[in-house]
Amino acid sequence: MLLDKFEDLFAIFIKKEMQMDLAHDFNHVLRVVKTAKKLCEIEGAIDQVVIPAAWLHDCFSFPKDHSKRKSSSVYAADKAVKFLAEINYPSQYFNQIHHAIVTHSFSANVTPLTLEAMIVQDADRLDALGAIGVTRCIQVSASLNRPLYHEQDPFCDTRQADDSKYTIDHFYKKLLLIEGSVHTDAAKAEAHKRTLFMQAFLGQLSSEVSE
Repeated sequence: MLLDKFEDLFAIFIKKEMQMDLAHDFNHVLRVVKTAKKLCEIEGAIDQVVIPAAWLHDCFSFPKDHSKRKSSSVYAADKAVKFLAEINYPSQYFNQIHHAIVTHSFSANVTPLTLEAMIVQDADRLDALGAIGVTRCIQVSASLNRPLYHEQDPFCDTRQADDSKYTIDHFYKKLLLIEGSVHTDAAKAEAHKRTLFMQAFLGQLSSEVSE
């Protein structure tokens, strides 16, 4: 099956339906799709599952402070499959696409059970790492008026990280831990490279702000 004729429809749909914010915009989707395609090819996964799931994974999300925030990926998966049915996408892939979208979410904390779901989750998590990960983190924190770091202990040497208060704390609370959560060998290699970049960034920052 040629996916080209469907990808234009995926792009139109996600642009219209996703609730965009600084960390989750159309460029985020494009990066996830690009990474997912690369991982899919390397790992020998089913692209008819991976590609639509990557395109549509953020077609719905509750606001960050919503009580159902952790269920966003379930709603997104339901919405995506309904759309795929409307455009006559082959229905034999619906269950696997649904699972891949449900499990992509970090906050949902659902274990992916297929290679295709692992790839979509890996691609989404890789976008929180490296140069783009540093940039997204700072963008979001700035929009929430969070200071860059704790005045006395910028790098959480003697205190618990609290990323609800400080930007740099998010590296220690979540970002530096992502490398250990990816599944595929290709993603592990890329996550390690991107994590090294973030560690170098923190090292440089430390040299500039520490006494």
